Amino acid sequence: MSKHVWLEDLKKNVMIGDVLIDEPLNKYTKTKLGGSADLLVIPGTLDEMQSTVRYAFESEIPLLLLGNGSNMVVRDGGVRGIVLHMSKLDKIVIDGTRVHAEAGAHIIDVSKRAAAACLTGIEFACGIPGSIGGAMAMNAGAYGGEIKDIILEATVMDHSGKVFVLSKEELELGYRKSIIAKEGYYVLSADFELSIGDQEAIDAKVADLTFQRESKQPLEYPSAGSVFKRPPGFFAGKLIQDSGLQGKGFGGAEVSVKHAGFIVNKNNATATDYIRTIEMVKKEVKGRYDIDLELEVKIVGEEL
Repeated sequence: MSKHVWLEDLKKNVMIGDVLIDEPLNKYTKTKLGGSADLLVIPGTLDEMQSTVRYAFESEIPLLLLGNGSNMVVRDGGVRGIVLHMSKLDKIVIDGTRVHAEAGAHIIDVSKRAAAACLTGIEFACGIPGSIGGAMAMNAGAYGGEIKDIILEATVMDHSGKVFVLSKEELELGYRKSIIAKEGYYVLSADFELSIGDQEAIDAKVADLTFQRESKQPLEYPSAGSVFKRPPGFFAGKLIQDSGLQGKGFGGAEVSVKHAGFIVNKNNATATDYIRTIEMVKKEVKGRYDIDLELEVKIVGEEL
């Protein structure tokens, strides 16, 4: 079946939100890179998302989930099949010390809402540029905190559209890993348990972490955030810095001179430029230190 047939089938048989054909994905990724999706579906409800997942499964159409595109590099050839963009599934509900957030909600916004409600425990996420779905999949963390410290449970969906709830233990959260990533589940929502805190202390911590992020990270350029996981006993950024790679790269992509753990789209880079720069960094660090850097970002799609 072609993408045009998929589009007509979705319109006839599935309750869905927006559907865009041959949509450029560089509009939806933090790197501002990547080719087009055959179909980009933006569901307005969880039922619409479930219907789309089931349709893709039954029709054997490739399906990719896209949150806010902060931890993903899309190749220049784009993505075949259906891309589900979760931007409209972004509800955040606070009930006492419990916070419920849909998968498309930005974790920064969850942190802000919690702080405004005088809840403590999620301040570490005030600068993480990802969605709840992505944060759950990789057990996102920063500044000494991580998702597994505050999670109660997550509602997920498998490839067939079956929905179920996973407890904290069942999520198998570790350093940048989870059962969600392992099994390829789709996150629908997550529930967190926080604590009542002191408003001044919460605001001060958020302000301090925001200052640290803005002063140390190259936020002035598009990027996928921290590119590599932390090798045991080392820091990826320090290894890259000590390898003399800052300012180096291909095309419009380069290793940030502000933070060596970031690769930035400095001057109209292509995804090929960005990925070549990643490979250059891995090769240099391996040659100098015999350490294999493991990607924290996800590379998807096809070459041109």
